[in-house]
Amino acid sequence: MKKTMHRLSTFVFAFFSCVAVFAQTIYTGPLFDAHLHYNEEAWNGKVGPHDVLDVVGRLSRSGVKAFVGNSRPNAGTTTLAASAEVKAAGIKVVPFIRLYRNRADYTGWFADESIYQMVLAEYAKGTASGAYKGIGEFHLYDSANANGEVAKKLMRFAQDKQLAVLAHVDDTAIDLLMAHAPQVRLIWAHTGIGGASAERVRGLLTKYPKLMGELSYRPGLTCDGGQLCPEWRSLALDFPDRFLIGSDTWVNQRWTYYEELMTGYRTWLGGLPADVASKIGWKNGANLFGLK
Repeated sequence: MKKTMHRLSTFVFAFFSCVAVFAQTIYTGPLFDAHLHYNEEAWNGKVGPHDVLDVVGRLSRSGVKAFVGNSRPNAGTTTLAASAEVKAAGIKVVPFIRLYRNRADYTGWFADESIYQMVLAEYAKGTASGAYKGIGEFHLYDSANANGEVAKKLMRFAQDKQLAVLAHVDDTAIDLLMAHAPQVRLIWAHTGIGGASAERVRGLLTKYPKLMGELSYRPGLTCDGGQLCPEWRSLALDFPDRFLIGSDTWVNQRWTYYEELMTGYRTWLGGLPADVASKIGWKNGANLFGLK
């Protein structure tokens, strides 16, 4: 009886020790937010519900050490790039040129020559934190519009200037866009928010070595306990250099819950091998844009 009780207590102790270790496993390294908007609703041209100090506080509390800034209009990004508070917090701004001056630009940019000219002018100006490193995020609600003349010109411009491209598109548009600029570094916003299968994502990552997947809003990404679902865990392990995380603060509500969003990432990153978690959480973005 004593021996049985001893074995039982040993088992119970080992079980709860494992549970405790699992519960405490969370990624604690730096984060790179590869999809951050500082749109006019957040700052209203000067101050607003989420002024610069509010943004810096949320990023700092979340352990975000760098982010891709892409805003409507671009003044949101240039404001953060010029901010002494952002610099003092040790946060790096990776500025992208967004194609949208206003909401009307979302649906017709791919055929609007004035958008192309705006991108050229913005690129020539640069930002207080240095040259622009990419273009986007842009949307294509119909994948066929990837063949619009301005879409083609912007993809080729990005390739020529070695700029990354952040594109909110379906899997069909990935093929079309890459046909225009095969050497461009294309970041697939949400890695297919429409729900392209993990198998299809795997096929595209295999086909295009420069394609990267950003994981905000990705349906079917996490399962029980906030951990990656099996098919996505398999993708992360097989392509550890090809995924990025992002907040997609496209509306103010996303700013309100910014810390919770980052905690969610830290939870499933903690369930991955440490080297894979470090790559997806920080190193892939840092290496892509030459950050220390």
